[in-house]
Amino acid sequence: MRVVLTGCAGFIGSHLAERLIADGWHVTGVDAFTDYYDPALKRANLIPLAGEPRFDLVEGNLVDLDVPGLLADRPAIIHLAAQAGVRASFGEGFDRYVRDNVLASQRMLEAAQATGCRRVVYASSSSVYGDAAAYPCSEAATPRSPRSPYGVTKSMGEDLAAVYRAGGLETVGLRYFTVYGPRQRPDMAMTRLCRAALDGPAFPVMGDGSQSRDFTYVADAVDATVRAMYSDRQLPPVFNIGGGQEATLGQVIDLVGSIAGHSVPLEWGPAQRGDVRRTGADTSLARTVLDWTPTTTLAEGLAAQYAWAAAATRTPLAVRASA
Repeated sequence: MRVVLTGCAGFIGSHLAERLIADGWHVTGVDAFTDYYDPALKRANLIPLAGEPRFDLVEGNLVDLDVPGLLADRPAIIHLAAQAGVRASFGEGFDRYVRDNVLASQRMLEAAQATGCRRVVYASSSSVYGDAAAYPCSEAATPRSPRSPYGVTKSMGEDLAAVYRAGGLETVGLRYFTVYGPRQRPDMAMTRLCRAALDGPAFPVMGDGSQSRDFTYVADAVDATVRAMYSDRQLPPVFNIGGGQEATLGQVIDLVGSIAGHSVPLEWGPAQRGDVRRTGADTSLARTVLDWTPTTTLAEGLAAQYAWAAAATRTPLAVRASA
């Protein structure tokens, strides 16, 4: 049993690679190790897989790799590789998002269809919803209305998947809602909050702190992804994957402060363009079809991430792989 996992060295991807190997799969991981954040941190995410005979790494961008050759034996496919980040997608940086989120996905889908692969499970995002008129957002009832170029590329990825699905390739998109936990990217809020609570610098609050998110612990996101890959049913085209732990930024700041035992230093600034006021997922489809239920509370997940961040402060790269 072989699975090709793109974005294998990233936050979600590295956790997913370990889960798949534990489940008995041979994992061919693909990663471009781009410089959006320090590539050394991504390589550290793969330390637990060093010497693992059922893991092999292919370095490169899907736009440049021989993707049909990679898929010649029709493996299972989980496609997570993408350029992340809302704010950096504005302006001239959009070129990278088009290449890494749209063109790379089209190359993967084209090759998967040409080689006769059964299914592509791919990462979408709650960003496709933008600021919804009503919450929680449902796959069938809530229209897509992204507020950032990043969100547009994720929406385009869904449209591309629909084209190939109509051509016979089963594509399954997972709209992840604010995934957090150990190994989270250094630019993301939870990591920055934990660092601010540990040794600074102050955490930048963009806006008034009342913006809210539906938070999903990484192990729960991984479990939903594995279930989508394993399922022997004909699956719907997209699922919401949310942890059911909606909280405001202010509440999260207070919770991290409670875990740390002291208040978190803050630096207040204006709201940033592209940021939505709220996210909230109706996950009834995933619960019913995938028999999936998130199990980690926000308090438990934040405590785990804080412990990881505390260890990373002492030995930054080595412990990136420890949780």
